[in-house]
Amino acid sequence: MRLALLSDIHGNLQALDACLAHARAQQAQRFAFLGDMVGYGAQPSEVLDRIMLLTEEGAVVLKGNHDEMAVSPPPVPKTIGDSTAEWTHRQLSESQRDWLDALPLTYHQDSVLLVHASVDAPELWRYVYDQRSATQSLNAASALPEVRYVFGGHVHLQSLYYRGTDGLMKFTPQPGVPVPVPRHRQWLSTIGSVGQPRDGKPQAMYALLDTERQQLTFHRVPYDHFAAATAIRKAGLPEFFAQRLEEGR
Repeated sequence: MRLALLSDIHGNLQALDACLAHARAQQAQRFAFLGDMVGYGAQPSEVLDRIMLLTEEGAVVLKGNHDEMAVSPPPVPKTIGDSTAEWTHRQLSESQRDWLDALPLTYHQDSVLLVHASVDAPELWRYVYDQRSATQSLNAASALPEVRYVFGGHVHLQSLYYRGTDGLMKFTPQPGVPVPVPRHRQWLSTIGSVGQPRDGKPQAMYALLDTERQQLTFHRVPYDHFAAATAIRKAGLPEFFAQRLEEGR
């Protein structure tokens, strides 16, 4: 099976459409969305319409922290991300909010475990950004002995870890280059952000797992990020969010 892994779309319809088209061209057979479909971006309702339609084709969808905030915005915003939760809440229909609210935090099938943040208490939205936090997440996943692959989002960066003889090792993936991920090892990856990359490059991020070939390929996809930034400005959202898309930060 060729499984397309997408996370942190953040209401960016242009980036989502570009990644879906790219994944289909790569012959993806199934889609998995690892949370944060909304928040920051200008088209949360349209993004959810796309994803909800894909569930009819068997797509897997998880809840992220921004999805949770869109359902129940914090009464007192503490971060710039919190500040747009109420706006996003108003853009969504009642049925969309109910759908988000019912989403699971994790998904497990055979050798694959999906989560938005860390397997270690996924409801706490812990970031997996280094070997220590990756080890904690992978250790928690080991409660399911058949799991060999853990995929998450949340950090908006692409990374790959594997458990070796000397502990957890980090591998730096290159876009478009398949990485062998044999099942005799345990692997953990953050697949990056479709709608708000933060590595200084504006191209959207996603990954493709080929379970038969035991290969994982990280992709970067050009899209009209200026159009997405313009939509943010027209919506009256903070200028910072528009600049982020233009600069990839």
